[in-house]
Amino acid sequence: MIETLVAGGPVMFPIGLCSIIALATFLERMWSLRRERVVPQSFSIELIELVRQQRWGDALTLCRKRDAAIARILEVALEARTESRTLIKERVEEVGRREAAELERYVPVLGTIASISPLLGLLGTVGGMILTFQVIEDQGVGEVGALAGGISQALITTFAGLSVGIPALVANRYVLARVDALVIDLEEVALGIVDLLSEGPAVEEAAK
Repeated sequence: MIETLVAGGPVMFPIGLCSIIALATFLERMWSLRRERVVPQSFSIELIELVRQQRWGDALTLCRKRDAAIARILEVALEARTESRTLIKERVEEVGRREAAELERYVPVLGTIASISPLLGLLGTVGGMILTFQVIEDQGVGEVGALAGGISQALITTFAGLSVGIPALVANRYVLARVDALVIDLEEVALGIVDLLSEGPAVEEAAK
């Protein structure tokens, strides 16, 4: 295996580095984008109940104790609860945009690796073909063994580039889809709390 990688030439090193970075990024995003970490259901249910009971202090304490995107968004909503619905919603959307950007952190790395890995493979292919033609120029086409090194390098780098680029592309699309799903969940929970806060007297009735 090591011999095969070495036979691919110097381009194999950046391709190998890309594979390590892509894997580390994907695993980190999967850990960070767990639903329980971003929009924990138990937290949302407990907070809605506190809001219905108008226990504002307990609700704010709950938000500040929980390290989750939804907690930071709803903390802003609770602090602005005396304002109009439009103003509450604007503040929630502002914080929501920051949290959405945080969810997408490092995702461009996967997209970049998915793009450059096949290009690095192509670069290795071109290098291998140049080496092959140099051998032909020096020794002619009679020595098949002499040509094998360049052709082998060309094929190995192409294979390696595609082997890294294709999974990175799939991982990028998967992570983006996961982010979109979590953002929708954040919006639903946040808008539900905004509606409760803007109901005024209806909140008191809901608690009875």
